[in-house]
Parts: sequence; structure tokens; C-alpha cells
Amino acid sequence: MQEIKDLLYEELKEILEKEGFPSYRAGQIFKWIYKKFVCNFKEMTDIKKEEREYLERNFENYIPEICERISSADGTKKYAFLLKDKKVIESVLIPDGKRLTVCVSTQVGCPLGCTFCKTGKMGFIRNLSTSEILSQIIAIARDVGVKPTNIVFMGMGEPLLNLKNLVRALKIITSEEGMNFSPRKVTVSTAGIPHLIEELGKSVRISLSLSLNAPDNETRSKIMPVNNKYPIEEIMAAIERYPHPPKSLFTIEYVMIKGVNSSIDHAKKLASLLKKSKRRFKVNLINFNPFEGCEFEPVGDEIFKFQEELLKNSISTTIRKRKGADINAACGQLGGIASLYLKTQEV
Repeated sequence: MQEIKDLLYEELKEILEKEGFPSYRAGQIFKWIYKKFVCNFKEMTDIKKEEREYLERNFENYIPEICERISSADGTKKYAFLLKDKKVIESVLIPDGKRLTVCVSTQVGCPLGCTFCKTGKMGFIRNLSTSEILSQIIAIARDVGVKPTNIVFMGMGEPLLNLKNLVRALKIITSEEGMNFSPRKVTVSTAGIPHLIEELGKSVRISLSLSLNAPDNETRSKIMPVNNKYPIEEIMAAIERYPHPPKSLFTIEYVMIKGVNSSIDHAKKLASLLKKSKRRFKVNLINFNPFEGCEFEPVGDEIFKFQEELLKNSISTTIRKRKGADINAACGQLGGIASLYLKTQEV
């Protein structure tokens, strides 16, 4: 049976019109699913009974079960979703003043193996479908009773390695018929895969950020094996060509790891690298978030000295607030619940 959330608006409209539905019916259904977050066709009360029965016979509108929900002292919530094949993914709801951000996953596990990331320790299991990507947002909105203000693809997995389903989800998230998010409120974070950065830019117009984490290839390759295949120079060249929203700063994410990438020399190298570009950058410094089985440590006051060096070089630099670290929901910590479920299945 076809999962309805795998379909773009134009695709659903074409299918329904062939079945004799009025041309506006697809818009009504999209409104129920993506604006009212309704999962049951029977609740779509402005649609004829016989049409609702057709939908029930021919489409699924499945939302994965929330198998765990953990709340942080700072208001952050981590969600673990049990998928149909019994795999588990994790998503995070992050409140910050008037902003309410959902951090979305695109894969079960991750193939990149970044040494400072819990998800990377899991290895790669599979890509998520378009529906499974969108369902995280819908399920969380239903749970808290309000639509989030921002969407970030910074959860489990490398989004660009699931490009086809990512792009379809992004089109629904940003379309007027779908969730109707402004492209400026939607960010995809990547470790940097040059040809896929260019493909993303040809397909949609949303904000992109780069998880760089080191200013030189030698350091980066030690903590991010993907850099052996795609060195910094190639990634930065692809970023130059990416159609980022005009007048906005391109965000560089930089996880600060004690004794690895956090020295003043690293800061100077990073400043030099970014100043070579025609693009304007903002660096978001993230103190490493420890997790079981990782030998790295967070930095202390080095993070402020690192920031000061970048600011001296006229590079906008912020330090990310640590949100959800007490429930292993902070940057780099996702995957603990998912790993436990995998081990249970192996027994």
C-alpha cells in the first residue's frame, strides 16, 4: 500500500484526479496532514465519506510509535521512534525563547564514522523514507500540540547520503501546500560531500551548514574519515557555488575537542581558511559532548580564547548553548537508545 507522505503534492493530485476526485482534494488532504497533523483519514471531515474510504483502502498515513520520550532539565525533549522494521531513530525538540526547533534524522545510524559522534559509532543501517523523515516532525508537533518554528537536519545520519528522500521531504516542508516553512527556517547540516552539495543546491533553496571541525586536512581526517575522500579544498569550493539564501551568513559548525582541534593555532588556520572565500561565514563553536565509549574530552576556557581569535579576524563567532546534554540529546550524542534496540534484536 502506498504511503501517502511519500508523495509530493503534484503526485497526489494527479493520482486523485485520475480517480475522479476534484482538483482541490489533494490540497485539503495535505492541509490535514501537514498543517493540522492529522493521521487518520476518518478525521478529515470536509472530504466525502466514499473518498475517505478510498483513501483508507489505497494509502497509509503511518506515524511511528514514540517508544521513549526523555525530558531535560533545560526543556529539551529527546524522542525515540520505533519504525515498522523495529529499527529506532532519535529526534530532538529544542526550545529556545520563542524558537522551537526540531532536530531531524535522515538515516538509521551513519556511514561516516566521525570519531566524536555517537551515531557514527553505530555504523550505517539504512536510509529513512520521505515519510519517515516527515513523520518525526508530525509526531513531535502532535505530542506537544504546537507547530515548531525551525527544522534542522542535524540528527542521526548524513543527510546528503539520503539525497533523494531528503529533497522530497524538504519540498513538502517548504511548500505552501505542505508545512509551509520559510527556507530560512530550515537548515541541512553536512559533513561535506561536494557533488551532493551541488545536487542539493540544484533541487531546493534552503540553508546549508558545514560540520567542519578542523581547519586543515591532517587534523580533520583523524576525526572525520570522510575527509580522506573529500578534502577541505573541494568542500569549500562546492560551498562557494551553493545558492545560499542571499545576505545570510553561511554557518560553519566546529566541535571543540580538547587537545585535538582547539588551539589558538587551529583558530588562526580556520580564520585564514574562511577569509580566502568570497562567502561570508558565521562559526558556531560547539563544546564536545561526551558519551560512553569515547576517549575525547570537552574544552574549558579554550573555547572563549578560540572565539576571541576568530572575532579578532572579523569572523562572526558564537558558542552554541548546551541543550539536552543531561539526557544524551546534545550534538553528537544521538544513537544510544537506537543502539540498545539493535543489540536487543541481535540477541
